[in-house]
Amino acid sequence: MDWVTIGRLLLVVLVLLLWPAAWPVVESAGAAPQADPAQTQIDQGKGWLRQGDLPAAAEAARKAIQLNPASAEAQHLLGVVLLKERKADEAVDAFNKALKLKPAYADALNDLAEVYVIQGKSAEAEQALTRAIDVDAKHVASYLDLAKLYEQRRDAAATKKTYQALLAVVPNQPDALFGLAIWYDRQGEAKAARDTLSRLTKIYPKHADAWYLSGRIAEKNNDLIEAAYAYKQAIAAKPDLVDAHYNLGFIYRSQNKPNEAERAFLEVLRYRPEYAEAHMNLGVVYTSVSKLDDAEHEYETAVSLKPDYAEAHYNLGVFYELYRKDMPRALAQYRRYRELGGRDDRVERIVGSTFR
Repeated sequence: MDWVTIGRLLLVVLVLLLWPAAWPVVESAGAAPQADPAQTQIDQGKGWLRQGDLPAAAEAARKAIQLNPASAEAQHLLGVVLLKERKADEAVDAFNKALKLKPAYADALNDLAEVYVIQGKSAEAEQALTRAIDVDAKHVASYLDLAKLYEQRRDAAATKKTYQALLAVVPNQPDALFGLAIWYDRQGEAKAARDTLSRLTKIYPKHADAWYLSGRIAEKNNDLIEAAYAYKQAIAAKPDLVDAHYNLGFIYRSQNKPNEAERAFLEVLRYRPEYAEAHMNLGVVYTSVSKLDDAEHEYETAVSLKPDYAEAHYNLGVFYELYRKDMPRALAQYRRYRELGGRDDRVERIVGSTFR
C-alpha cells in the first residue's frame, strides 16, 4: 500500500470520527419539555397555600414574579396570599397588576371584588364582579358573589335576576338553585321555593341543606309528615346536622311519639351536649312517660347551661309543683321565669298568692 492510499484511508477515518459531533441535536419524541421555573414556583406556592403556609406561599409567588415579571398568574397568587394575610391594600395592588397584565382574568376580578367587599366598597365590588362575568359568562363564583352582594343590599330583584342568569348558562348549578329557593322562601313564595328544592334534591339527592329547608317550609305549612321525611333525608345526607335532629324530635314530641322523640333529642346531644333546648325538650319527653328522675336531670341541666332560658325555668317550676309537690322550689323557678320576661296568668296567680 503506497503512502497516498494510506493518507486517503486516514482521512476517511477522521471524517467518520468527527461527523457525529456535527450532527444537530434532535430531542426524542418522549423527552420531557424543559420546566418553566416561574410556573414551578407558582405550582409550589399554590401547594403551600393549600397547606396553610402563607409565608412560604408568598415567597414562592414573589420568586415567580422575579423569574417572570409578565406572569399575571404569579401576581394573582400573591394577591390571594396577601388577602388571606389580611393585607387588603397590598392585595388590591397585586390583583390590579395581574389585571394589567391580563385584563380578561375572571379569577383575579372575583378576588379583587372580595377585597372591595371587606373594605366596604360595594360599588367597586359590583363592578369587578360584573366585569368577571363579562369576560367569562360561566364564572360561577362571580355570579354567586354578586347575588350575595345584592342580598346584603336587600335588592331582591337583582338577587333573583343574578341567580336566574347563572342557571341560564349553567343549568342545575346547585348553589344557584339553593340560593334561589332561599330567596323564594324569604319572599313568601312557598310553592316556588318547594318546586326549586324538589328540582335540586332530584338532581342532588344528598344535598342536606336543601332537604333541611324543605323540612322547614313543610313544617311552617303544618305538613308534619312531609317535614319529618325531609328532615330524615337531611340527616341521611349529613348525620351531624343537629338542627334537623332537633326539629325531627320536636315533631315526634308533638305527635306523642316519645320513643322517637327521645332518640332524636339524644342524637342532638351526642353532637352538641351543650344544647339547652334539647335538654329541656328531653325533660318534657321523660315527664310524659313518668321517667321523673331523668326529667328532673334534663330540666336542671337546661337551666344550668342557659340561665336566662325562661321556658326551661317555667317547665322546671311546673315539674317541681306537679310532680315533686315542692312549692318552694317551684316558686323559685316561677319567679325567675317572670324576671326573664315570662308571662303566664297561672304563674301570676301562684306567685301573687304567696304575698297575701
